[in-house]
Amino acid sequence: MSKRFRRREFLIFGSAATGSILLKACAPAAPPIASSPTASPAASPASAAASGGIKVGILHSLSGTMSISEKSVVEAEQMAIEEINKAGGVLGKQIEAIVEDGNSDWPTFAEKA
Repeated sequence: MSKRFRRREFLIFGSAATGSILLKACAPAAPPIASSPTASPAASPASAAASGGIKVGILHSLSGTMSISEKSVVEAEQMAIEEINKAGGVLGKQIEAIVEDGNSDWPTFAEKA
């Protein structure tokens, strides 16, 4: 069953839509993007990964009360990493999983993160 708009509702929604369109049209243009990055080589994550593979941290509960649900998550993440590595990795780099156990304990998670 369709609901009919009353005149007041139509004017409110119509005014809101028109106002948002006008505000978008009056917004300043985006500044041009520089053609070359200016980041220093020491701060670049690519330079850190140039020495070897890409390390990915996996922090889930492998023991404790939450291990029942989180072991399967770790296995799924490891399967995804294997699949990516078989396909050539990321930008030619192999991914290395570093698995840590959070022990279902918040302070342990905070320490290992």
